[in-house]
Parts: sequence; structure tokens; C-alpha cells
Amino acid sequence: MKLGCIIVDDEPLAVDLLKSYAMQTSFLELKGTYHSPLDAMAMIQSNEVDLVFLDINMPNINGLEFSKLLPSSVKVVFTTAYDQYAIEGFKLNALDYLLKPISYADFLQAGNRALDWFRIVDSKKESSIFIKSGYRIERIDYDDILYVENQKDYVKFYLENQSDPISSLMNLQTLADKLPGDKFMRVHRSFIVNLEKIKTIERNTIVFGKTYIPVSDSYRDDFNRFMEEKMV
Repeated sequence: MKLGCIIVDDEPLAVDLLKSYAMQTSFLELKGTYHSPLDAMAMIQSNEVDLVFLDINMPNINGLEFSKLLPSSVKVVFTTAYDQYAIEGFKLNALDYLLKPISYADFLQAGNRALDWFRIVDSKKESSIFIKSGYRIERIDYDDILYVENQKDYVKFYLENQSDPISSLMNLQTLADKLPGDKFMRVHRSFIVNLEKIKTIERNTIVFGKTYIPVSDSYRDDFNRFMEEKMV
């Protein structure tokens, strides 16, 4: 996923710094830089902007006032040299608040927070997938999927409360890129599992009834991080 972003700041040096940060961040697509909020409005209204790195102290209209004019789909990361605006900034539902001078580490952290937010929004928009199975097109709800298995040129969808899997001619990695990452995880070169359906794990093996799915070395770190977040 790429986020279309712009930078709005009346200080040229600040713009140049944030521009360099955005250019080296793979999931950000810089759509423009602006020294005035009003100059940025046309680009925002084009529906190509997801995220605004927005300075607060600017002439004519400040960043806090300008943020109230933005569509709800556009998210804001405030950038300022003055920390007294932090509380007001978060009251306006800003994703983050960066205090100048801004390091790349802080910029990247804010960018990742934005990326996580948009991924969650996207996953909530989609609740199913359409696949070709023979001469038919099947709609499969994400909540019905237990796991997916790769078998040569085909993948098999194993569904809850359905004894026979549904086969489709496709690549497993292509499917992995399509499925919402907060719900599904590839745990083996041949398997993707629905994380919400996992009930039993035995020695790095996920158990679905009589099926045992190994978690391979290549995917173990990601899976262990998921499990650490869920453990009590």
C-alpha cells in the first residue's frame, strides 16, 4: 500500500527536510509541497492525498484551523516547533504530532502509524473475496476461511463448516498480497492461515482439526510476534 502525501510548511528548510524524508520512505508517494495551506487545497480536493504533514504556525490560516477544513478521509501529522499545541492537535484527531527539529526516525514512526491506520480502514471495507473456481465465480467471506493451501498451480480454500475445499487457479503470493494483513498470515510456503481461527498450537504447528500446519523458519519471527501480542 502507498499513501499519497503532501507537505505544508511556510519554512523552506523544513519543507526540504520533510521532502527528503518522504522521498526515502517506500510507502509514501509525495504529491507536492506547499508553503501555504490554501495553495494545497486544490491538490487535496483531487482525492489523491491520504496524508498531510502540516505545520501549525503559518500566516493567514494556521495548521489547526486548516485541518478542520479537510475531508475526513485525509489524515494529518502536525509538525511544529511549539509543544503547547500538542493537546489541541490530538483533539482534532491528528495521527501524530512531530516536534521540530524532526528526525527521520520520528518521521518514519509517524508514517508507519498512518500506514497502520489506512490498512485497518481498508480491511474493514472489504469482508470477502471473489475467486474463479472452474467455470464458476465464488464469493468467499473472510470470516469463513480457516486456511489456504498451495498445491502446484492451484490454491485450496478450506472453509469453516464446509467439508470440501474450494480450488482456484492462482498464485499463493498473489493471494497473500490481496488478503488483509491484520487477519491473515502466511506461515509456510504452502499455507496461509486465518489468525482469528487459530485455537490450538503444538510445537510450532497450528492445528485445525486433523490438519497440522507447520510454521516454517522463514515466517516464524512474524508469527511469534503475533503470538506474543496475544499471550497473557
